[in-house]
Amino acid sequence: MKIAFVINNILTEWPDYTTTNLAYEAKKLDHEVWYINVSDFSYDSDENVHANAYSAALADMASLTSFINSIRNSDKSKYYINVAELDVLMLRNDPAEDAQTRPWARLAGINFSRFAILKNVLVLNDPDGLSKAINKLYLQIFPKEIRPETLITLDKKQIKEFSEKWGAIVIKPLVGSGGRNVFLLRSEDKPNMNQMLESVSRDGYIIAQEYLPEAVNGDVRVFLMNGELLQVDGKIAAFRRVRENGDMRSNMTAGATSAAYEGSSENLIDLANKISPIVKQDGLFLTGIDMVGDKIMEINVFSPGGIESANNFNNVNYTEAIINNIQNKVEHHANYPDLNNVELASLA
Repeated sequence: MKIAFVINNILTEWPDYTTTNLAYEAKKLDHEVWYINVSDFSYDSDENVHANAYSAALADMASLTSFINSIRNSDKSKYYINVAELDVLMLRNDPAEDAQTRPWARLAGINFSRFAILKNVLVLNDPDGLSKAINKLYLQIFPKEIRPETLITLDKKQIKEFSEKWGAIVIKPLVGSGGRNVFLLRSEDKPNMNQMLESVSRDGYIIAQEYLPEAVNGDVRVFLMNGELLQVDGKIAAFRRVRENGDMRSNMTAGATSAAYEGSSENLIDLANKISPIVKQDGLFLTGIDMVGDKIMEINVFSPGGIESANNFNNVNYTEAIINNIQNKVEHHANYPDLNNVELASLA
């Protein structure tokens, strides 16, 4: 299998990233592995999409660290490839990272990958599904009982009224990731409310959500594959993200730490059953769900991270299961050429 991972920038990929784990596992399984910066695509006069891509052919496999370092630091690893010759293009770039400095890059992976599909390349996650989920409004599609009460607006008066109703609320930008500009707004914070709202509104629309008291213990990241809970040997791919030093954000990039998930599997199964139809319909092969109690706080569809934590806490290899499932899809694609990209993306 020839697989390429689309990323924001090879220089900002790190050993503990889920993308690195996936690429490393694919290489271990003897697949041909590439990295493509989202800025390195081109649509050429031969009407094919090409890319400057980084090859893992010369990668040092001694560790995840040596693997990613050997790819990004080697002058011999960069080639100009025809994307149509790939079997799989896996979109792992985070558009939110480019929203401020490179807004033109946010949709580049989605747009160029649509041409790859026309050349029979399997694209994961499906680009049209990713377009639907480009911001946090996507969460509002799912059943009301599994979402916190939410207001999305630029009207600060409405947000203040929402705050009066709920007492404590969380405010954050509609477009963003990594916990940037996420605030807990309580009654005692009202003197600073205007300043907080001004900070968040610089990124556009503001999300205001009821604050769930269970969030004091952090949240749970659980992975879905093909719209179903990712499981190996009966163990669900999930772990807890624990907040540090009173910070209300559970993002690992904001300093949170990980811990084993010891909660009820029934809760996770029930949640997966409720969101599975939409996730499958939209061709979202691999997703990360962030839960507090029995509510979904966010659905991560572009580059859900933390698979290494799930591997370590459950002592199983979810990464291998993901790569093997992608290989299955490639075989399905060859055997059933009439299946479209969305169908293949959610087909086990």
